[in-house]
Amino acid sequence: MPLLSHEPAFASAADLTACRELLSNGSRSFYAASFFLPRQLRDSATALYAFCRLTDDAIDLETGDRHAAMQRLYDRLDRAYRGDPLPIPADRAFAGAVAYYGVPRELPEALLEGFEWDADGRVYEELSGVYAYSARVAAAVGAMMASLMGVRDANVLARACDLGTAMQISNICRDVGEDARNGRIYLPLEWLREAGLDPDAWLKHPTFNDAIGETVERLLGFAEVLYQRAEAGIARLPVGCRPGIYAARLLYAEIGKEVARNGYDSISQRAVVSRQRKLTLLGRAMAVTPLPLARPGNAPPLDENRFLVEAAAAAPSLEQLHPLPVRKRKMEDKVNFVFDLFEALDERKREANRYIPAAEAAVLGTANG
Repeated sequence: MPLLSHEPAFASAADLTACRELLSNGSRSFYAASFFLPRQLRDSATALYAFCRLTDDAIDLETGDRHAAMQRLYDRLDRAYRGDPLPIPADRAFAGAVAYYGVPRELPEALLEGFEWDADGRVYEELSGVYAYSARVAAAVGAMMASLMGVRDANVLARACDLGTAMQISNICRDVGEDARNGRIYLPLEWLREAGLDPDAWLKHPTFNDAIGETVERLLGFAEVLYQRAEAGIARLPVGCRPGIYAARLLYAEIGKEVARNGYDSISQRAVVSRQRKLTLLGRAMAVTPLPLARPGNAPPLDENRFLVEAAAAAPSLEQLHPLPVRKRKMEDKVNFVFDLFEALDERKREANRYIPAAEAAVLGTANG
């Protein structure tokens, strides 16, 4: 599943530079992680994230009618998909990227809907509600990234959405105290009541207790299942994209592990992954990728993510959007064959190496006898 073999010209160099500057000042984690992506994907992802960042900021900074602000964001999205973006670098670059890569409108529209849910102050009674919110603010971004990579396989897209949902749950569990002090709670309210806690009363004086700890631990357990499911999907991404996405999977999962090390107390302290630990995880991601090619599994998408998967899977492929000349396509097919061959040989080597220790032990045993 290769990226396009030629450099796309979906945005001007000046607009992409402006997008990078925006993210380097306010989205440093993404800016740093983007260097682990192939350059071609890095530029399109930068355009996507810059637009998302500006739309998020537009809501956060709004002090008046937030619903009117949301309508302005939907209008901006309309203009981008009509090919008539606002004269803003991020909007122009975003419009070019979604058109060039065939990103379905349903994906960024879902993200805006998630922002709207925040503006409305929604709370979530059950796990399904948390999943539905995560689908919009995180899984939608995962589906957009997969679309930029040329992924149209529904199983792989389902795993990309699993990863986005898991990452959002990690954020929720890390930010329980911060959110509560802002009058917000994203944990399933039903679970808190089952643990003997009144969410409304607790929000007035948020402190750590067993009910919060048990709920956070329980929610992180669901995230871990999704992280594990996502790995098979990462293994099906274009080879050059796997290290960066696997690094993100490891880094976000580590947030949950830090929360666990703190006794699931995200109220009196905020889980922070140390710089040294981040470097260790990045090294691990680089060392074990490209991951062995694996089937993405038969697990269906979460019901809450299904609309994202269906929209992304129905989009035209990159090959349909940008047919390559016959001669180039033949060369690309040869390159893809070589990549697949080396992956198959590498997997065979790993399988063989698993039996080497046993064989050596047999030889040694014979020699000692």
